[in-house]
Amino acid sequence: MFKLIGALIGYFYFGIFGAFFGYFLGSIADRYRAYGFGGVNPLSASQRQAVFLETVFVLMGKVAKADGRISQDEIAHVELFIEKLGMSTEHRQQAITLFKKGAAPDFDLETALRQFMAVCGQTHSLKQMLLVYLIVMALSDGRIDTAEEHLLVEIALQLGYDHDAFKRMLDMVLNQAHFASGQSGSADALDDAYKALGVSKDSSDQEVKRAYRKLMSQYHPDKLMGQGVPADMIAVATEQAQEVQVAYDLIVKSRKQ
Repeated sequence: MFKLIGALIGYFYFGIFGAFFGYFLGSIADRYRAYGFGGVNPLSASQRQAVFLETVFVLMGKVAKADGRISQDEIAHVELFIEKLGMSTEHRQQAITLFKKGAAPDFDLETALRQFMAVCGQTHSLKQMLLVYLIVMALSDGRIDTAEEHLLVEIALQLGYDHDAFKRMLDMVLNQAHFASGQSGSADALDDAYKALGVSKDSSDQEVKRAYRKLMSQYHPDKLMGQGVPADMIAVATEQAQEVQVAYDLIVKSRKQ
């Protein structure tokens, strides 16, 4: 809202360059209104994004090596992830280096998570998206084995999630993944859809809609960017929102029949 007003006022007084400047100032005002000071402090946002991105790749390496070996499916998943981010050759190499660092036997998980929590710990969306990316990483070879799940639980606990909260998130992401892989037409699709939203068949229409809106809000690009998720990673997060949408549409359709 403020960015449009700023652009109009800037254009009225100073022409096209004034419009650009007014739009920029208005954008800052909009971000402050939505996210507070952390959303408009460039240094703070830049620092959060750098730490978030580093943590994602080192922990992906840690999760991939949790069962003792890194499979071709896991390597392919990371390469596709990097491709989706549109990384330059230099940044791609940095990401691979971080992944290998996390997979190394001497990688210090607690230190990495302490650094993440110190910079990003007050932002719920960053903690949640980190866990989502790691769960999807563990799923890249088709299943989450015991060692991977134990590691994910350990990470979740250090991020402030209790066992029940993590299990709910794990269940939702697992079932959202079914829709991503084209299983929305399977016999169990409706059960999966309810689990993907974190509700049950006994939930009221209002409860289902509330759960759907909450998830869509959590995956909303503006909100994620405002809280520090790098812009290049928004497209990856948007895939989760698309899966939630498919699940919700299936539930709505079934309830109308």
